[in-house]
Amino acid sequence: MFPASFGYVAAHSVEEAVQLLTKHGEDAKLLAGGHSLIPAMKLRLASPRTLIDLATVPGLRGVRMDGNTLAIGALTVYADVASSELVQKHLPGLVDAASVIGDVQVRNRGTIGGSIAHADPGADFPVILTALNASFVLQPRSGSRTVAADDFFIDFYTTAMAANEVLTEIRVPLPMAGSGTAYVKLPHPASGYVVVSAGALITRQPSGSCALARVALGGLGSGPVRAVATETELQGKPLTPEVIAAAAARAAEETDPEGDTYASAEYKRHVAIVYTRRAIEAAVQRASAS
Repeated sequence: MFPASFGYVAAHSVEEAVQLLTKHGEDAKLLAGGHSLIPAMKLRLASPRTLIDLATVPGLRGVRMDGNTLAIGALTVYADVASSELVQKHLPGLVDAASVIGDVQVRNRGTIGGSIAHADPGADFPVILTALNASFVLQPRSGSRTVAADDFFIDFYTTAMAANEVLTEIRVPLPMAGSGTAYVKLPHPASGYVVVSAGALITRQPSGSCALARVALGGLGSGPVRAVATETELQGKPLTPEVIAAAAARAAEETDPEGDTYASAEYKRHVAIVYTRRAIEAAVQRASAS
């Protein structure tokens, strides 16, 4: 399988990348890690006339503290997210997600920003970052703007990014004291993509009750879905196994997953309940140890 003919240009700054996107319009695509775009091109599912390589743009890699926020450069590869001491200390749920994507080659080449911008409904990062209340910094021709994860993922492979914007940074607020984060997924055995996944952020009060819950699900729609009923069920209640199970039982409410040859819609809704419970339990355990 061979892609259609295309041109190639390396950008040396975000500003130059934006200028090139504006110049080439809909015929251009940004190239980050390439693990989604290149296979699509080989299958002729995407046929851009120009690839704009971001690999030569400085300043888009690495993890740093910025006040009470963890800032992750868009070109940071999955393996570096998973091995970051800052991420391991403050956001173990993000480590969970980064560690189960693809294989070793994918994790050492694929970028967190590329995954977010591609918005594959079977991806891991959109789900956990939604649970973590992350936001994404976008740079157009002038200035920049920040979009919350809750508002970023619009539909299948569709985001709030404009055609001439570049995703430069992922910003995740540090959880409050007494918080725990976790991510679990049922992967497709052939591809490793999400069949169903769940990410959770739980803040536990000293009394043992739930002060804050954010739960997001993957595999039940065109993008990450907040399990609002589950969050509401947990709020203010003691985080006992019984309460967690009752809250998790509501995870798939108001969702309409599509069945496929591997998993029926009914099966996905059932698995969502099981994996939501597991994610909450893991997050509560980490919150108790923090």
